[in-house]
Amino acid sequence: MIDKFQAYTALGALCIALMCAAGARAADAPQEIEAPAWFKISFLDLRDDIREAAAAKKRVMIYFGQNGCPYCKRLMEVNFKQPDIVAKTRRHFDAIEINIFGSREVTWLDGKPRSEKEFAATLKVQFTPTLLFLDEKGGVALRVNGYYPPPRFMAALDYAAQQRAGEVSFADFQKKYLPEARAAVPRDESLFRKPPYMFDRRKPAARPLAIFFEQPDCADCDELHKSALKAAETRKLLERFDVYRLDVKSNAEVVAPDGTKSTAEQWARDLKVLYTPGVVLFDAAGREVFRIEAYVRMFHLQSALDYVASGAYLQEPNFQRYIQARADAMRDRGQRVEIMK
Repeated sequence: MIDKFQAYTALGALCIALMCAAGARAADAPQEIEAPAWFKISFLDLRDDIREAAAAKKRVMIYFGQNGCPYCKRLMEVNFKQPDIVAKTRRHFDAIEINIFGSREVTWLDGKPRSEKEFAATLKVQFTPTLLFLDEKGGVALRVNGYYPPPRFMAALDYAAQQRAGEVSFADFQKKYLPEARAAVPRDESLFRKPPYMFDRRKPAARPLAIFFEQPDCADCDELHKSALKAAETRKLLERFDVYRLDVKSNAEVVAPDGTKSTAEQWARDLKVLYTPGVVLFDAAGREVFRIEAYVRMFHLQSALDYVASGAYLQEPNFQRYIQARADAMRDRGQRVEIMK
């Protein structure tokens, strides 16, 4: 028979075990990323939000994020800590937060209620942060898929705030926000195939196609070359693609996957490449599968390459779930996962 002392001891041990387990779960839980207090408290009927913003001579900015997202954290702790960015955002936009895995009910322009995660899936949100800037009628004035550093983010705010943003492309508009042209930093070209740029995939090729869009006066391009593109794992993944580099300002002749003849500059415009470095990934038949069009570090570049090369995109359409599973598998193998390296 168990006496009271043994019972209390067992109960105490159980409580300690439960607290330890709770602590372990808390330690493993994704870090909460809090939006600024000045974000709008919305009932998430976006039709009402658009009308209210228009009445105040503003537009709506929808921020899609998730806890544990280092790029979301950078948006909050770098961009939204700069007074000029905060002032401009608040002056021109009502900012609304959506959790891409959340369960709150959102009503979109079609009047259909959806959960946050269903809404994000409907709009094909693959990156966090993703920012959707809506005009007075709910049209998309600009979509930013991923994190933009402050100068480019400022360009996005100014562009999306315009009444006639569509009259000039964002690719052209943002040029005045970028640093003055400077001497190009030498970049390793050994990764890339040489011209001619024959990307015709009307007859499927043996491997998928990876196009890196860059330009000489591009600090982020330099950073990508000095870090992610030097890594052995990145190079190993790129061996599974036909890999090319194009200068978005070049008139070099290009034959697109559908056989259309163009130039590097025009094809970049046709593809709506808004950010350099940008990476557009096509399958062996020339269909665009995935793209990176924002600031990116090694883990996410490698994950995007693996996502396409392995064919994982055919089974898992949600890139965020894929990279979470990939990170978990790496940790299970004893590998260190450094998201922002």
